[in-house]
Amino acid sequence: MSKKILIINGPNLNRLGKREPDLYGSSSLNDLEEMLRNEASGFDMELDFFQANVEGAIIDRLHQAESDAAAVIINPGAFTHYSYAIRDAIASIHIPVLEVHISNVHAREEFRSTSVTAPVCAGQISGLGFESYTAGLYYFARRLTNE
Repeated sequence: MSKKILIINGPNLNRLGKREPDLYGSSSLNDLEEMLRNEASGFDMELDFFQANVEGAIIDRLHQAESDAAAVIINPGAFTHYSYAIRDAIASIHIPVLEVHISNVHAREEFRSTSVTAPVCAGQISGLGFESYTAGLYYFARRLTNE
């Protein structure tokens, strides 16, 4: 039975490849999605991608995920640090959510080391570049197989 994993990317992640390449690399969001599709092909999982720069759109998609996904990998972007609304949306759904970040948020500006969303997630992976997402896929591939 195939498991659907929803991957949500928050604000400014549509600018990957153009935005601060010294921090985020030169690959685009499309490159990330293609890499993850290739990784997921080795597992019995289907990926669905969603990107939004608007908080409410992310909240609506999280709510919907409860009925159409087995789990969520989310990079909330800057919403990580202050969106109690996204935090509450994650807490309100009954599927596992894993928070990821491309850069090491703990090695950057002080405000980036605080996540209001991580405490309601299964875990947080940061600082591994696009491999942060891959690590999330491996986590769910193992976890969802054992359910």
